[in-house]
Amino acid sequence: MSLFDRFNLGVGFSKYFQIEAAATDAVRDEIFRVRHEVYCEELKFEPERPDRRETDAYDSNSLHCLLRGSQPPHPSVGCIRLVMPPPSALHEPLPFENTCAHTIDRKLIDPMTLDRSRIAEVSRLAVRSTYRRRKGEQHVAVALDDDDYELAGRQPRFPYIPIGLYLGSVALAARNNIDTLFVLTEPRLASHFSKLGVEIKQIGGPVEHRGTRVPSMMDVQGIIKGLRFMVKPIWRVIQAQIDASAPPR
Repeated sequence: MSLFDRFNLGVGFSKYFQIEAAATDAVRDEIFRVRHEVYCEELKFEPERPDRRETDAYDSNSLHCLLRGSQPPHPSVGCIRLVMPPPSALHEPLPFENTCAHTIDRKLIDPMTLDRSRIAEVSRLAVRSTYRRRKGEQHVAVALDDDDYELAGRQPRFPYIPIGLYLGSVALAARNNIDTLFVLTEPRLASHFSKLGVEIKQIGGPVEHRGTRVPSMMDVQGIIKGLRFMVKPIWRVIQAQIDASAPPR
């Protein structure tokens, strides 16, 4: 492998992974089974279901994507979704709006005043345990560590799985004319995203939701324009794969 390829995150991602929009019932079913394995069987966040599919009322108004291994048989690795307000009931709250009803700082942003056809919430990020092997990762759906961004040395590291899933959700958002993404996540996520050139803005106080979480927001086009030079190759690969797998507009 050339030195260029070694440090090209797009090449590195393609070597191990591929991502796709959930355009069929079969792919969505695979996603629901990954979620059941992670959220119900491993982490016990949700009750186990007889059909081993973790679903909720928000899935019918969601866009989903699935991360797979790039080599046959292309095993499922993880998933993520974008929850949108129902077109027929745009003022129906997104999940975080219910969870953080009393902590959102509406002087900073009031989601109810936005064009709600152009907002979404990133949620149900899940990675199968086979791909969460490091110490401390067994009890969380996905993990990031400061050392993951070290690109120097003989064996450069990069958190392809979580960043691939997050960028997949951004590609889905851009494709579907979504301007603003909300996320309920760990307080330290902002510092991780800043390493990529992504600005994530906290919009309220912390809540207890499977650990301490804070509501935050991101501007979709701002993310795309602000990505650091090293991240642009992986973004281009992920965007192309999402576009190729998504249904026609």
